[in-house]
Amino acid sequence: MSTEPYNANTTDSDLKGEWSIRPCSAYKEEYDDCTSIKARFHQYFIHGENIDCSQWKTDYNNCERYTNSNKKDVAAGEAVIRSEAERRRKRMEAHYGNTTWNKRTQPPEDWSKPLPEWLAKKYENTYLELKQMELDGRRTPEVIEKSYCAIM
Repeated sequence: MSTEPYNANTTDSDLKGEWSIRPCSAYKEEYDDCTSIKARFHQYFIHGENIDCSQWKTDYNNCERYTNSNKKDVAAGEAVIRSEAERRRKRMEAHYGNTTWNKRTQPPEDWSKPLPEWLAKKYENTYLELKQMELDGRRTPEVIEKSYCAIM
């Protein structure tokens, strides 16, 4: 057992961005899903052609070489990290390209004001309200006596 204090930033390797590498099985599942008959039909229906799934297979192979060998293949790990960064960039492209809405820097001033009376009345005695009352200590939990005895 190590006598060094635990440091969350300490890893076996100093590979920057290692946190972004998923479990290798995730890449395999994504590849299998991407190449399934159902997915191919969906891709053809949406895009008019089948999309390229080879990046999932490449990421799986690189992940295996990086994580499951005695000596980690750092180049393979870096390739997976670059692939994940590119995937994140593509996913967020529309968000950052949006010029219609202004992004907030802080929540609105009145974000926690009480609900209007008509809405509060609508949610009276709902399951969620009763549970919240129990959590706040405004109501004692109900003990329901149930009998499971059956005579046949």
